[in-house]
Amino acid sequence: MQKLIPVEEAKALMREAAGWSVWGWLTEKQRLRRTADAAWDALEELERKTKERWSDDLKNQLKEADDAWHEARETAEATFDEAERRMDTRMAREGTKLAIYAWELAEQAIRRAEALTRRNSLK
Repeated sequence: MQKLIPVEEAKALMREAAGWSVWGWLTEKQRLRRTADAAWDALEELERKTKERWSDDLKNQLKEADDAWHEARETAEATFDEAERRMDTRMAREGTKLAIYAWELAEQAIRRAEALTRRNSLK
């Protein structure tokens, strides 16, 4: 799997956002959300294309990894939502870490799926 530009841009912005003040969060949250959404869209599109080639057996093998990154995404988004509601920069910073972790889990799951798909097609 080659690196997805929207995901790399989102990771970089999240790392930058970890140092933002309250004012930074208030003024940049829309850009952060757009960038994060673009990253998720890119990962979901790649996942969709990858899953098209999956057998039922492969789907069963990868369900746990697939579920893990989807759950991590939900946790990150819930953390950001709560941070925004509270205007809590500490919680927003935690959300940046969770978002990066969720993207990395998604990338790992997709890479594993691609490798297993290639291996199964060689049999």
